[in-house]
Amino acid sequence: MAKILIADDEDKIREVVREYAEFEGFEVVEAKDGMEAVEKAQSNTFDAIVLDIMMPRLDGFSACKKIKEVSDAPVIMLSARGEEYDKLFGFELGIDDYVVKPFSPKELMARIRVALKRGQKSQNRSDIFRYEGLVINVTAREVVIDGVKAQMTPKEYDLLFYLVRNINIALSREKLLEEVWGYDFYGDDRTVDTHIKMLRNSLGKYRNLIVTLRGMGYKFEKGN
Repeated sequence: MAKILIADDEDKIREVVREYAEFEGFEVVEAKDGMEAVEKAQSNTFDAIVLDIMMPRLDGFSACKKIKEVSDAPVIMLSARGEEYDKLFGFELGIDDYVVKPFSPKELMARIRVALKRGQKSQNRSDIFRYEGLVINVTAREVVIDGVKAQMTPKEYDLLFYLVRNINIALSREKLLEEVWGYDFYGDDRTVDTHIKMLRNSLGKYRNLIVTLRGMGYKFEKGN
């Protein structure tokens, strides 16, 4: 039974999410603010964590940062705002998904299941890609740029590794959503574009290895 933490200052939202989560067979622990969420994450082991952004005592972003220091559990952020800045900031902190209120509890459960499934996948392939000063080690989940280990979010790693494993293959945004995020219907093309932008920034001078295919998607193309 997967154990999930739900942190939101609205009692009704916690009640509804708990009801659906327990119906799905999850064990649920609640927190009514960001500080309580951090405290519970520090004293318990969770398989997934759902955090609202606007919470008293400690906001969701700050709570996420603290939680990431002690937990590798996937984090799904809830927000009444859908601004790209909020999403980008959350992804930079290492969240796995972002759900805008009002949301469908069934959709949230689908996203939680996907996050759990991704986390259970083992990295059992020995894939290493090298190009000039860029070394991408899929098995070790490491990226080294000119001798310096890159710091990326979990989703940047997932996206980069999928692109590298499909080098020179054109990949639609829908295909990337399905394979990297684990869903298509619940996804959004902007999710892919935002992460591609982040990934290119992380790759620095090797950013051009990710090629934009106008009107379709992207591909990873080894330089000449």
